[in-house]
Amino acid sequence: MAKRYGGKFSPDGNDSEQAQPSRGQFDGARVEPAGARANLLFVPAIPLVFLSLNDGAIGMTIGLVAAGLLTAAAFLLREGLRAEAAYNSRRTARRPAFPRKIFSSALTGLGVALASYRTEFLGADTALHVSLLAPILFGVAAMVLHSVSFGLDPMKDKGMEGVDTFQQDRVARVVEDAETHLAQMTDAIKRAGDRQIEARVERFQDTARDLFRTVEEDPRDLAGARKYLTVYLQGARDATVKFSDVYARTRDAQALTDYSALLDDLEQNFAARTRKMLLDDRSDLTVEIDVLRDRLQREGVRLD
Repeated sequence: MAKRYGGKFSPDGNDSEQAQPSRGQFDGARVEPAGARANLLFVPAIPLVFLSLNDGAIGMTIGLVAAGLLTAAAFLLREGLRAEAAYNSRRTARRPAFPRKIFSSALTGLGVALASYRTEFLGADTALHVSLLAPILFGVAAMVLHSVSFGLDPMKDKGMEGVDTFQQDRVARVVEDAETHLAQMTDAIKRAGDRQIEARVERFQDTARDLFRTVEEDPRDLAGARKYLTVYLQGARDATVKFSDVYARTRDAQALTDYSALLDDLEQNFAARTRKMLLDDRSDLTVEIDVLRDRLQREGVRLD
């Protein structure tokens, strides 16, 4: 039997049946903010440790303390860069409670100063002849160069005007728990040993994080999205754990098909909830504009 041809771009095409376009493989991909520059700062502490082992009790202690400070500074820098990247990726965010990059610069300067003091101490005839000027200058220079190279932490909140901080704290706690569920899913799916299904889980997680960001930007959406952030994600985590255990032992193709279908359903529901919240936000904006227009008209202001 003949069938009438139709599609999205046909005269009688129906767009409502068009499915939501799927994410690309690299959609939502993020570059690791703590790259090679930050990781190279772990290197100076290694030779400093070995060079200090034969310098006597005082020289060895100073060298090991300096190496420990440099290592702690590198760790703080890496976490500070990640916190800054998370701050920049969001439209509403609070400044970091602990300025990691600033403390990293201070620890780097102190570590370099102690390493320089160790050199001055070993090169002096007696401990009384050790000058503190050179270690202080080296430490200050290292601290300044570190701050210039990596910058400072964000020092103020972003997009928080008019936001209820109490509701924002509630959202932060719920989102933190939701991120924990996603991290547990990532750890569990690795046991399956299938790179394709791992990528499929990552795509679902990107869709879930879109919902997280939407709720963070408007905490009023938390009531409608709470079951998605708690019940549904807990169920997805439990299903991932069970699937990974079964698939790692049996390589059951039906289990893989069923789990993939579950991820498809979850992704569609999360995406639909995100779109609904965005449409509700647009409706609220339309109401605000209409109310303002009516008020201006009552006061005799022309809007032509």
